Amino acid sequence: MSRRVQAHEQVQAQIRRRGALREAAPAAERRRSQPHESGTATIWVLGLCVSVMFLGGLSLDLWRGVSVRRELSALADAAATAGTNGIEGDSVRSGSAELDPAHAEALARDVLARSDRTLESVEIEVVGDRIVVTLEDEVRFSLLGIFVQGEPMTVRATAEAEPRVRS
Repeated sequence: MSRRVQAHEQVQAQIRRRGALREAAPAAERRRSQPHESGTATIWVLGLCVSVMFLGGLSLDLWRGVSVRRELSALADAAATAGTNGIEGDSVRSGSAELDPAHAEALARDVLARSDRTLESVEIEVVGDRIVVTLEDEVRFSLLGIFVQGEPMTVRATAEAEPRVRS
């Protein structure tokens, strides 16, 4: 072989060795840094999962509370409106609209009894010519119950109505 070919082969061999050293260097660095980082990513991902689960539970349970509040509000409105039909007969003949407290309360309770909702608290008051219906219910935590132990969330809705005479 000529000197020129030998020199060319030596240069090629050096280049291959340098390339192999460059490729081996990052792996060696990775091997050295692994004991310091073992489990860090796992703990971070677990913490992230717990956080996402907490936020999901918070949004789920709050929306359940909003939904129950909407149902209670509609039910209280219906009961108060039905209660305004409990007008005394004599007052209508005289041109005014005065509520018969017992009849107005009975009509409101009838609407509540026909609903399939079980309520924690029901208050019906006839004050003057107004009927005030206040309903309370509890919303138990579902997913958020894993994190928050204790009392359920109390939801309250109030509706007022008064009879009007058209002239």
